[in-house]
Amino acid sequence: MTVNFYEFLTSNDYPGRGICLGKSPGGQTALIAYFIMGRSQNSRNRVFEAIDGGIRTKAADPAKVTDPHLIIYRPVLTFGDATIVTNGDQTDTIYDFLSRNAHLGYNFEAALATRTFEDDRPNWTPRISGLLDMKTGAYKLHILKSDHGDENSLQRFTFDYPQPLSGFGHFISTYQGNGNPLPSFEGEPIRVVLDEDNPRRWAERLWKALNQDNKVSLFVRAVDLKTGKYEDVIVNQYKALEE
Repeated sequence: MTVNFYEFLTSNDYPGRGICLGKSPGGQTALIAYFIMGRSQNSRNRVFEAIDGGIRTKAADPAKVTDPHLIIYRPVLTFGDATIVTNGDQTDTIYDFLSRNAHLGYNFEAALATRTFEDDRPNWTPRISGLLDMKTGAYKLHILKSDHGDENSLQRFTFDYPQPLSGFGHFISTYQGNGNPLPSFEGEPIRVVLDEDNPRRWAERLWKALNQDNKVSLFVRAVDLKTGKYEDVIVNQYKALEE
């Protein structure tokens, strides 16, 4: 099934954190979107900040941080011709693993085999990760999750898209929707229509579609598949206090 991405986001008030990878309608551009949402003050007290090759999360107001260990991380890093995007510090796990072992042919999945889901009882939030080849547009999505909320059972799923079609992408999120505890994402990534080549317009439309009360930050990257050059867009709900 293929869905309208904006309508899907509008209809879900709390998908949590989400990753979308795909190709623009013209097929010349690879697109990446990553967003975070929050229900608690601790989760909402964040902004995305640009760093070399990617972004990091940062407290909007450092004085309000109560537990940084699952909210402060680098969601996006660039490694060679690849973009790594995740919902946690496994971005660094993938980057460091590839840096040490790339010559041996080790890959994305092997790095994630060293990790498990988040330790935020009772949600046991999944770790979602993506890897985009910035030369071909091929991509992978991966989820580490509990078995229906049972902390004693770990599940790992990798979805590989070596020949993506123009005008389509795949979306995966941490949760299916709101709830207590929060229900983990299930099934294959959702196939979505991508109808924009311009990253700024796409970011504007995605931001508008996200729930006004729960959205926190959005990152969009558009990669020229001929050159590997990219343009990044960041949208934050909150403003960081000056340090």
